[in-house]
Amino acid sequence: MPRQSAGLFTSMEIDMIQFLTGLLARIGALFRARPKSSATGGLTAILAAAAIFVAPWEGERTEAYLDRIASPPVWTVCYGETKGVQAGDKYTPQQCLDMLSASLAGYHAQLAKCIPALPQQPQGVQVALTSWTYNVGASAACSSTLAKRANAGDWLAACNELPKWNKAGGKVVRGLTNRRADEQRLCLASLKGA
Repeated sequence: MPRQSAGLFTSMEIDMIQFLTGLLARIGALFRARPKSSATGGLTAILAAAAIFVAPWEGERTEAYLDRIASPPVWTVCYGETKGVQAGDKYTPQQCLDMLSASLAGYHAQLAKCIPALPQQPQGVQVALTSWTYNVGASAACSSTLAKRANAGDWLAACNELPKWNKAGGKVVRGLTNRRADEQRLCLASLKGA
């Protein structure tokens, strides 16, 4: 593949290095910060882990694009953000990371409202289910069989619902199949370690 910059790295590699540098700085700040309570510190760590988990699956695109896999197609930017996105929107990698962090916090909170025991689950369960909710939406997540299983206290069955969420526009998508497999693996491994 031809190099796009005169230096040692392509522009894509430079963007990835900038993203990882920003992400590592945020994670470092999380560990240096003194949370007000252990619950806050736990949530902060979960959201940082969720950002690390979600970012590669979503991919970063700093200019808005029309996601045609979605039905109906939807304008999308950064790490899969769709709220308020319009054609022509542009963001920096740091703005994308900030947007992802804020969105994940919101999705985790919405999921915890419909699955009240979520905050007491192992970190991996929370990361996996937050990733899934970010991808499918809180409404779909909260009305799902997965949420029913979790609310019944059957977390193993809840984790095993994840592979069923591998379609977009009614068609199986390999990327979603792979993502759900990773989410399920993390969810189940966390339960075994608990």
